[in-house]
Amino acid sequence: QVQLVESGGGLVQAGDSLRLSCAASGRSFTSYMIGWFRQAPGKEREFVAAISFTGGRKYYEDSVKGRFTISRDNVKNTVYLQMNSLKPEDTAVYYCAARPGSTVPYSYWGQGTQVTVSS
Repeated sequence: QVQLVESGGGLVQAGDSLRLSCAASGRSFTSYMIGWFRQAPGKEREFVAAISFTGGRKYYEDSVKGRFTISRDNVKNTVYLQMNSLKPEDTAVYYCAARPGSTVPYSYWGQGTQVTVSS
């Protein structure tokens, strides 16, 4: 089992940057793939980015490619989402989630952190 806590959200202007962190506690952090998701008001939760167990493979939703970078530090048990060139449409609650393999659902979720981008 793993517990996840997000941090780093805030209010920024369009074009600014933020770095979100997802700190994990529990056993075997490297046994989990980690994903970032977001949910804007009135919209479904959507996938943003994901990273494999060792960080060797990364996946991005098309609208964030080239602007967002996911990384992980398996010593610190933390996954990061560096968000550059933020746009108002990036405004959402951002969640990190963990799953023990690519063929199973994300089963562990954090509480979320709010990102608001003003125009």
